[in-house]
Amino acid sequence: MPLHHRRFVAESVRALLIAALTMLAAPAWADDPDFLAFSGGVFDLGKDETAAEGRIEYRSDMRFWVFKPFGGLMATSDGGAYGYAGVLVDMFFGRRMVATLSFAPGAYHEGSGKDLGHTLEFRSQLEVAYRFDDRSRLGLSISHMSNASRGKKNPGTENLMLTYAVPVRQLFGD
Repeated sequence: MPLHHRRFVAESVRALLIAALTMLAAPAWADDPDFLAFSGGVFDLGKDETAAEGRIEYRSDMRFWVFKPFGGLMATSDGGAYGYAGVLVDMFFGRRMVATLSFAPGAYHEGSGKDLGHTLEFRSQLEVAYRFDDRSRLGLSISHMSNASRGKKNPGTENLMLTYAVPVRQLFGD
């Protein structure tokens, strides 16, 4: 098995283990709402094709065991775009700190930016956020996008984002 494929499998196993550990986290999520999350940051962090990145995500309040569905759209300053849907797990540490792990497959278009080797790309992400009294969150995330060796090349990318997630009810009412 090629090294990059083993890395993808190892990252996926790690994410599942961390999700299992969420059972040990505090049950502060009981009243957590659905969110619209707005993000801005750096695509392809520290590499030769760095670009600005912006995202908007819908994070559902529906729960399937510890997983919640989410989906979003990403665009880069180089005309790249990524539409995705997946699952996330929130882990609460007290009332204020939330770590969110997410995984989402999606369709990528490079525009005039980085060629990731395939239309089908997978994004895994860790976000650490501060939760305010109104349940909105301000967080920092690091993500990795890769095609899991589905293409002839698989350069992958790391992205660093600042995110503000606001409960949908605050934007649109109850």
